Amino acid sequence: MKIKSNIKLEYKDSKHAEIIYKTLEVDNEGFVKNSLDENIINFEIESDKLGSFLATADDLIASEILAETIIKNTK
Repeated sequence: MKIKSNIKLEYKDSKHAEIIYKTLEVDNEGFVKNSLDENIINFEIESDKLGSFLATADDLIASEILAETIIKNTK
């Protein structure tokens, strides 16, 4: 069984999106395909196992929340 998902995150501006994109890009390498289009980041997750898929999605979301928190607290 193949499990696939696309997650689209839209930010207030392209600079904010680029910071998040670059922050998450290193951690996602080999697990998540991502692309940046102005203020939108698209993530594609694909896995053969539900457990791996859910772990990857959870890690992605947790990392994004952490990056957002850091940005918010450093302004």
